[in-house]
Amino acid sequence: MAVQLKGRCVCNTLQYSLHLSAPDEARTTLCHCQSCRRAFGSNYGLTTKVPVESFKYESGHAKLYKQDNGVTREFCEICGAYICEYGEVAAEKFRYVMWGSLDDPEQVPPQGEFFCKDRPGWMPEISGVFHKQEIKQ
Repeated sequence: MAVQLKGRCVCNTLQYSLHLSAPDEARTTLCHCQSCRRAFGSNYGLTTKVPVESFKYESGHAKLYKQDNGVTREFCEICGAYICEYGEVAAEKFRYVMWGSLDDPEQVPPQGEFFCKDRPGWMPEISGVFHKQEIKQ
């Protein structure tokens, strides 16, 4: 069953769509690594991994920022909202879409947590999802 989702930035200038052939093509996860915590300004990052061919900007232009570690992050050039990211290895395969930028994020609920070794002690483990101490475990 195909799934179509839409998302946008805060000012509505940068809009995108996701066209998935099945719901399991998307994987939403929390990441507790230092890079995600800094990028999100929170105790974790929350992204939905989708195939690159399913992600399309419908309006506006993204501003790109490439980090020293090879991760490229895309933002709205007007309001600065964080829309997606990808590493050098995954650039031709995936986009990690910011879950909160989706119009209906509940269609792709979290399935797991990464870098649990870095989860703040005060934050409880999310129940009912997988837990990995690092990415490759």
